[in-house]
Amino acid sequence: MTTPSKTWIADLPKDRLIAEFSVWSADLVHLADDLARVDPHVDILHIDVADGHFAPAMLFFPDLVAGVRKVSARPIHVHLMVADSILLSQIEQFADAGSDLISLHVENESVAAEALDLLDRRGVAAGMVLKVDTPVERVEKYASRLRFVTLLGTAIGVKGQGLDEKAGARLQQAKQIIAGCGAAHRIVLAADGGIREHTVPLLRQSGAETIVLGSLAFNAPSLDERMAWVRAL
Repeated sequence: MTTPSKTWIADLPKDRLIAEFSVWSADLVHLADDLARVDPHVDILHIDVADGHFAPAMLFFPDLVAGVRKVSARPIHVHLMVADSILLSQIEQFADAGSDLISLHVENESVAAEALDLLDRRGVAAGMVLKVDTPVERVEKYASRLRFVTLLGTAIGVKGQGLDEKAGARLQQAKQIIAGCGAAHRIVLAADGGIREHTVPLLRQSGAETIVLGSLAFNAPSLDERMAWVRAL
């Protein structure tokens, strides 16, 4: 399977919402078939990883990423929701599995700098995610080293929640931090959690360049119509 080009982040669309599809919402029993079904609409595949401690869920593992890499040429974004003590080993394993972008949490602060150094050495793009109640300014000291900044709009690792009322303002603040960090490369601002028909326009207007699509895409009555709507925002 062909892998994404080295410039895939710079090459992502700038004139519409980037479509980031969450594998958590796919048909996991028939995963390859479901990924093939949505592939024409996908810009990025998003794979959540949770250890049951940092986040209440227990989610996906390196072998799944390696399997997805075999059947999809789309960039794979791994979102690590894991304790500081295992973060570095998890980065190694998911880099080995074929991840194109790995996002740790700004709350992993005790090992964050070391983790970013490791991603640099492994040639994997680095991202950071902020929990819904974490002050946005905490990402500022890392921003210039990142390629993605993702703001959660709901509690971590739990499906089906409503969007936090501060999500729009937090995105606007993050957008200002990205603009002022001095990076020469593109840094993509992402929104994850609480993604519904009535919230996507707000997130887009607040500066989100990509949204992490779960059931809104995978369970759409007509995926063609749903994605035409998303891309027109």
